[in-house]
Amino acid sequence: MKRNILFGVLLAVWGQAVCQPMMLQYDRPADYFEESLPIGNGKLGALVYGGVQDNVIFLNDITLWTGKPVDRELDKDAHQWIPKIREALFREDYAAADSLQLHVQGPNSQYYQPLATLHIQDLNATSQTQENAGAVTDYHRSLSLDSAIVKDSYTVNGQQVMREYFASHPDKLIAIRLRGAVNCRLFLTAQVPHKVKPGSGQLMLTGHATGDALESIHFCTIVKANTDGDVMYSDSSLTIRDAHEAVIYVVNETSFNGFDKHPVNDGAPYLDAVVNDVWHTQNYSYDEFRQRHVNDYRQYYSRMTLQLGEAAYDGTTDQLLKQYYDQQGQHPEAERYLETLYFQFGRYLLISCSRTPGVPANLQGLWAHQLWSPWRGNYTVNINLEENYWPVFVSNLAEMAQPLDAFIQALATNGQFTARNYYGIETGWCSSHNSDLWAMTNPVGEKRESPMWANWNMGGAWLVNTLWERYLFTQDTDYLRTVAYPLMKGAADFCAAWLVDNPKVAGELITAPSTSPENEYVTDKGYHGVTCYGGTADLAIIRELLTNTIAACSVLGLENTKYKDVLGRLHPYNVGAQGDLNEWYYDWKDYDPLHRHQSHLIGLYPGNHLLRDGSMETRRQLADACEQTLIQKGDETTGWSTGWRINLWARLKKAEQAYHIYRKLLTYVEPSGGKAPNYQHGGGTYANLFDAHPPFQIDGNFGGVAGVCEMLVQSHSNSQFDNSQFTIHLLPALPEAWKNGSVKGLCARGGYVIDMTWKDGQVTELQIYGKHSGKVTVRYNGKEREVKVSKRS
Repeated sequence: MKRNILFGVLLAVWGQAVCQPMMLQYDRPADYFEESLPIGNGKLGALVYGGVQDNVIFLNDITLWTGKPVDRELDKDAHQWIPKIREALFREDYAAADSLQLHVQGPNSQYYQPLATLHIQDLNATSQTQENAGAVTDYHRSLSLDSAIVKDSYTVNGQQVMREYFASHPDKLIAIRLRGAVNCRLFLTAQVPHKVKPGSGQLMLTGHATGDALESIHFCTIVKANTDGDVMYSDSSLTIRDAHEAVIYVVNETSFNGFDKHPVNDGAPYLDAVVNDVWHTQNYSYDEFRQRHVNDYRQYYSRMTLQLGEAAYDGTTDQLLKQYYDQQGQHPEAERYLETLYFQFGRYLLISCSRTPGVPANLQGLWAHQLWSPWRGNYTVNINLEENYWPVFVSNLAEMAQPLDAFIQALATNGQFTARNYYGIETGWCSSHNSDLWAMTNPVGEKRESPMWANWNMGGAWLVNTLWERYLFTQDTDYLRTVAYPLMKGAADFCAAWLVDNPKVAGELITAPSTSPENEYVTDKGYHGVTCYGGTADLAIIRELLTNTIAACSVLGLENTKYKDVLGRLHPYNVGAQGDLNEWYYDWKDYDPLHRHQSHLIGLYPGNHLLRDGSMETRRQLADACEQTLIQKGDETTGWSTGWRINLWARLKKAEQAYHIYRKLLTYVEPSGGKAPNYQHGGGTYANLFDAHPPFQIDGNFGGVAGVCEMLVQSHSNSQFDNSQFTIHLLPALPEAWKNGSVKGLCARGGYVIDMTWKDGQVTELQIYGKHSGKVTVRYNGKEREVKVSKRS
């Protein structure tokens, strides 16, 4: 049957479409972190457990870290070891190179730390004697993604209690409302050094991050209670008796005043600020604060809707997740609902944790309950920080990437000293494997840890491509000129100076020393090592960066000859004897063939050059080699790596395999319960839909969102250096399970936004609008068509 596609006109079907509410829901309180429900305003966050006798609420502030600004003169002579490492490499003495790399290591990052813990103890349900303990029934707990509000309710001794929680960005607070038979005790404590002072209807907690009080970030948390009941105080608690309603506000400020400001000597006036915050709670009623929060949140969240087939489910989310894993294909409507819910949950998390200028989402996003978070809760820049922002533009949340702008600028400031001190390079800047609130850029490892992760220096070169992506999606030339290009140029200048002549092939440029993030090789002579020269991942990152920098020069009318010369001399990709893409300069074996990192595929995704640049035959060969690499690595891997592989398979347009990996991401993982994570079966998803590395890392959630978008729409410029014309491919990797559906508000490079409906895998309705008027090539239903797009007013 012939299908007619409507371009440029939005049919009434959009207004008639009914999507089931997006809601996580449970029939019992959370026992573990992996079951709690997160709320956040981009700076202040909470994990709500929803307990009855003791409702535990972990509080976080994204600016509470250990440490102070970096010492820019640290290891200023470390660069003297670089020539010695190169000498060892070029005489093929890889053991010596591995050993010498330890001299080019600096301190590890600081820790992201939890703020405080608020306990709300229901005195109706607690008693010193079991005989008098209240009977609890009708328990329900939920998180609405449509409003960013958590609710729980239950009946105790025949009386209903209802509680509601949200974190407001416009009003810088967390609000909690208790209704019903309210008799409760509020208790405030913290794992970091602190003191609590009760009085005047509030609890005030002051403290500082772990470490010397004279060298640490300080903070003040105030919990303010408004109620129609009686209020009593003890040493660190506040008790409410005989109330019908209580409204609790939580505000916090820290002394963090910027990456280069001492948190005590030059700290922010956090005490004055928090007093202003608590006074502000009198300016509006609870209902007004609630509506202001919902309006603020929905202006971002509601931009994009997704309907995958007939999606419906009304049970608990943990049971849905287990059913999805154990009973594949038996409940298609419920499966489509979970797949959509997970997608929108990722967007919810991004809005909730990434709105603080200069402080992007970390490994925990915003939510950490342990004093010492896994991997320090830091910024891991060899994939994880980048993955946090893969969905930000395509899923119509561009504002949530703004924290990266100032953070990357801070990295560039500190990174100039790292380039000089550790690498002897006086031009440009670099960043390494880890960073933190203080924008540290040095190679880590403390002169004793493995170079396979510690000595990598391509973090800045990779991360700045997010800035270029913002330009591609928004077409904001002023942003490109004033923010993105200067940072891209600095990273490109460092890379151009870091490259050396290849002693094996005249005229070629390679990196030396080089590592492939966290991976290990076995040479043809049997040496098991990590340091090499000419690693594919390094060259892929540099190739993507130089290509984008040259394109930016073209947009801005700037000279780019130097970058084109360097790009043209880079050592090329090579295909191994087994048909895979070589990760190392030589066709060496991986020590772990199933390794979670696939850094040498960066040019496939999130990069664009591998399938766009070069001859058609070269692109086909490299695509086949990427596919073979993914086949070799298999399907079992960590949560964040699973998220990456969805995108890689989708970019190769392997729809069913991309969907298979998306399903793998939704594998149910039991809470750790404080025990060491079980890596045996790879990653997946916890009961609260947090990504399981394991343990929790938020990047897997964001990789999953990006993967869904990549399956539905792909877009790219039509030329390597000319970004004035774009092609949009609709449904490039659509699986059979999603053969019917619709999406609204999905973004494409070139400044385009897409609304479409499809049936039986074919686009049936389509609207494309843009930041400007123009023409774009659209591929759909097996054909290609140039479409004139109008600017949306």
